[in-house]
Amino acid sequence: MLPKPHLSPSSELGSSLRVAPWDPPLCGCWESFALQWAPHSPALSRVVAPFLLCGYLVVGFSPSWLLFQDGPNRTGTTRALDCGAGIGRITKRLLLPLFKTVDMVDVTEDFLTKAKSYLGEEGRRVRNYFCCGLQDFSPEPNSYDVIWIQWVIGHLTDNHLSDFLRRCRAGLRPNGIVVIKDNMAQEGVIMDDVDSSVCRDLDVVRKIIRRAGLHLLAEERQENFPDEIYHVYTFAMR
Repeated sequence: MLPKPHLSPSSELGSSLRVAPWDPPLCGCWESFALQWAPHSPALSRVVAPFLLCGYLVVGFSPSWLLFQDGPNRTGTTRALDCGAGIGRITKRLLLPLFKTVDMVDVTEDFLTKAKSYLGEEGRRVRNYFCCGLQDFSPEPNSYDVIWIQWVIGHLTDNHLSDFLRRCRAGLRPNGIVVIKDNMAQEGVIMDDVDSSVCRDLDVVRKIIRRAGLHLLAEERQENFPDEIYHVYTFAMR
């Protein structure tokens, strides 16, 4: 879910402010997301179009001191996992330059197919292309130095997100970290009636992180973004 214009609870587009956890009994959020994206071309312009309208192309932001700090807690650079990878923008421009190998997981098969050509020669270092929703995906235990989750948590219910983060924790190698980068609401949870995604506020996300048994190591707000879009935050945890 790329940065999008902030919608107030009274927006005529139909978004509504919700303060309760987003866990409807029979949520069709992933089905709506898959149906929304499946008919589209996986071309780069189509994937990043909402953000290009703002004059920006954000590839990724890394709290690099976590990746390359000295000492016994130094995070390794052997293997990373790109969650909600799409056609591989984060893999290509952030993860492959930093890690020896990368795995990608996305719910849309066409995107993963496009990724193999988009990544070019460096794509040879992508070991696995997993076509799976994150609510059903389990990272291989004790395998990843970094698990990167960008602009996709809004398509998971609170319970699905907490459970997935718990599985991510089990997938970390020693001193590994999980990174979330996503839009943050000002207050509560704002639901987008168009794509069934949600935008949670900081407190809600922090509670979900704690519920998953993860310890928050760092939290930073992305600077120099237009006022018209949600604030974007990066969290590092293990």
